[in-house]
Parts: sequence; C-alpha cells; structure tokens
Amino acid sequence: MLKNIELFRPLFKKYDVEIFTPNVTQIMTVEELKKIVPDYDGWIIGDDPVTREVFKTGKDGKLKAAVKWGVGVDNIDLKAAKELNIALANTPNMFGNEVADVALSYVLALARETFVVDRKVRSGHWVKPTGISLAGRTAAIIGFGDIGSNVAKRLQACNMKINVYDPYYKCKEEIIPDEVLGWPDKIEFADFIVLTCALTKENYHILNDRILSRVKKGVRIVNVARGPLVDEKALIKSLEDEIVHSVALDVFEIEPLPIDSGLRKFEKCIFGTHNSSNTIDAVIKTSELAANILLKFLGIK
Repeated sequence: MLKNIELFRPLFKKYDVEIFTPNVTQIMTVEELKKIVPDYDGWIIGDDPVTREVFKTGKDGKLKAAVKWGVGVDNIDLKAAKELNIALANTPNMFGNEVADVALSYVLALARETFVVDRKVRSGHWVKPTGISLAGRTAAIIGFGDIGSNVAKRLQACNMKINVYDPYYKCKEEIIPDEVLGWPDKIEFADFIVLTCALTKENYHILNDRILSRVKKGVRIVNVARGPLVDEKALIKSLEDEIVHSVALDVFEIEPLPIDSGLRKFEKCIFGTHNSSNTIDAVIKTSELAANILLKFLGIK
C-alpha cells in the first residue's frame, strides 16, 4: 500500500483523515513502532512485529483500531489486541489467485530449470538441462485455503495428482483433491511439496529434518506462505545430500535473506522477496478494503 499511497490520499482527504507513511523497505522494529503508533487512531499493519508491547504503547496513546493489510496475522499478538480492546481485522481472500500464479511459475521453473538456462545463456553458455514432466506427478499441498485451493486448481490443470494436507479441510466444488491426508502421510510419494498454509505454533518448522528424511529423492519444494514453516538448516542439509533436488522460496526464516545464508550456494534454487501477492490489481483491491475497514472501525464511514 505504501508504494501506491497517492492513489488513496483522496479517500482519506474526503473524510478529513490525516495519514502518515513511514519510509520503510520491509518491516519496522518494535522500538520504531512504539515511537509512531501512539500518535495515530488507526493503523494499517504490514509485516511488522506487532507485539503486546507495541499494542500497549499504542493504547496508552491514541490507537483505537488496526487492520492487517493482507491475510497472514502471525506477526500480530491477537490476544493482546482483544484484551486491550483494540479493534482488529485482516483482509481475507485477497491474494489467492496472485500467489497461486507465482507458485505455478515456481513449479514449472523447478521442473524444467528454465531459470538455470537463462542464467547460463546470459553468461555465454548454451545448456540443455533435462527436466521432468508435470503430468502424472504428485503435488503435496500444505494448506487448502484460498491460496492452496487456487494452486491445486492450476496444478490439476497440468494433469498432476493433488494430495492436500489441512486439518481444517473444507470441500470446494471447483477443485476436488485426489487425496486429503493427515500430515505427513504419504509425503514420500510427493514429487513437489508446496507450502500455502498460515504460520501457527503448531506448524512452525512443519518441514524439518524428520520429514525431509522421509521425502522422495529428487523432490522439489515451493514455499509461498511463511518462512518459518521450513527449517532452513534441515533444508540446506537435504540439498547438500541431494535428497531435495531444488527449492523455490518466496519467504525465509529471516527477511531479507542474510548474505551469509547457506541457501545461496545452491544454483538450482529460486529466491523471491516475499512478493507473491504483489500485482497492481491485488494491491489496489486490498488497499481499498483495508482503508474502508479502518474508517468503519473509527466510526468515520
């Protein structure tokens, strides 16, 4: 929303609402937030660490309501917001298609190594890696919400078998998985593992050394959800041992990806910048929703 804030100034001006936009690339620290949040009645939250301390400081000031721009709320102390009587909401079902598009592009790229070809041609080489066909392959999709179901729809169109892992699975008429399984049943049959679930205490490091010891040799992994779902140390070991063929990660345990991360040494890895949802269309739609929810919380609209 920050990059497109000029589009929304007229909306806030219409209701005589003053807005402040910090100069930040990814996230602000707790101390930075504590200096800013108390000065405002409403807050549109990004990926910043919204701790109890931040909420308490805000409540001691002017803060009355907050809206998470996007779906994931793992960076927010929900209990603290409730106890401090701070109105809070997110913007659900905004990015299913956009993130699924990126997940599909990652699956295709890992299958055919098109990104490796591009790099080699740019450096003067003419390589022809042998890839794998998607038809008949099995994709394990972890999480079957808006994003996961849209990923499944796209991969099923590629004639892939779809296994879904989601304890809250709900049948969706437009996409019927081949199997709905309890984690990690039959994970050893997956040619691709695609993570699309929310981050919770229960699934932190859901992809760890124990699971990676069970996977099929040559499996390809895609994460377009949250970095801490994957134990990166265990993943690096599996890449070194050539158990995992390659990975595409839009998210990491620490963001931005540290310059000394062991992941950087693997040529067959694709790295993103937590950017799968970022299209002009989706950003505008989500920003409008976030702004309108916040204005209603504040009794302005």
